[in-house]
Amino acid sequence: MKLSRIAPFIFLAATILPAAAQTVVEDIVARVNDKIITRSDLKRSREALDAEAKQPPPEGGEKKPPPKEKDLLRDLIDQQLLVQRGLDMGITADSDVIKRLDEIRKSMNLENMEDLEKAAQAQGISFEDFKNNMKNSIITQRVIGEEVGRRIQVPPTEIAEYYEKHKSEFQRPEQVALAEILVSTETKAPAQDPSKPAAADAPKSETPAPAAEDPAKIAAAETKAAALLDSIRKGAKFEDVAKKSSDGPTSAEGGNLGAFKRGALAKELEDKVFAMKTGDVSDVIRTKQGFIILKVVDHQSAGVPPMKEVETQINEALYFEKLQPALRAYLTKLREDAYIDIKPGFIDTGASPNQTKPIVVASAGSLEEQQQKKAKKKKKMLIF
Repeated sequence: MKLSRIAPFIFLAATILPAAAQTVVEDIVARVNDKIITRSDLKRSREALDAEAKQPPPEGGEKKPPPKEKDLLRDLIDQQLLVQRGLDMGITADSDVIKRLDEIRKSMNLENMEDLEKAAQAQGISFEDFKNNMKNSIITQRVIGEEVGRRIQVPPTEIAEYYEKHKSEFQRPEQVALAEILVSTETKAPAQDPSKPAAADAPKSETPAPAAEDPAKIAAAETKAAALLDSIRKGAKFEDVAKKSSDGPTSAEGGNLGAFKRGALAKELEDKVFAMKTGDVSDVIRTKQGFIILKVVDHQSAGVPPMKEVETQINEALYFEKLQPALRAYLTKLREDAYIDIKPGFIDTGASPNQTKPIVVASAGSLEEQQQKKAKKKKKMLIF
């Protein structure tokens, strides 16, 4: 199995939270309330950081800068605080984990969860730890969404201002997104007879002659393509017809071919599709492969799009711009309400000067009792 097939969940398993508590005291680098962070946790995060740096950027997107190594302990403490807060809020994620695992299974073309578990084990990953880390990740995102994200507002005036200041960034070329239905006229190559020599063993000078076209087959293909086009014009969904009847390699995706700029298509096809509007369907077109029907899924004009077309994109950009400082402030508050103890030699770059370290003496009581006393003290301060 190729590593790239499960790289995403290797990264998740390595970075979210400690898989299992370490019992060796000297390995503990931080205590966050009643949970611990160990040297092994930091090592896994560092390895994941290195792996992320080597990953290529997503198709059509820019590579995001990985977190700085000096912030690794800060991020582990952040995650512990968020998960603990999620549990206090009664957030559960069991059904979400099952759904997410099934999505991973399907993306890897595996038959069942047992196969997914074997795939994880083949990479040295405990499947139970992986599921637990995924659960913690979901809880973390839920807490951020409910406690921080929902309080962030992006006024329409800010969207308009951003649009005016960044118009040049929205400049785009003319292009069309296409989908196809192909009725092939090509004859499939016959299966190789193992008793005869392979074609590769034949002298290179022997070039096979092209197969003669069968007029009856061509006529039948053209008739079929015309019938498919007629069904679309009478109301059948293009995507459904493509999935059911197209001979093209894109049939499973509803015929989706992607987007094309001018100059990327054969001149004959380019002239046809660039004259069409979004949603238009072509007549039957004869090609070397057979007869095709094209649909313009989207026709993007050249220049700067109107603000309405990019409003969602701008809203998301401004939202995440506001989210980072708001989340940092929220995490600072969680630190001030928690007991955090860092081993000398290690630094939490997100520490607050108002944090409280646990007092490890008999008269101070248990860590839980200290937390309860601190909560009561804060409540009294709010009352008076």
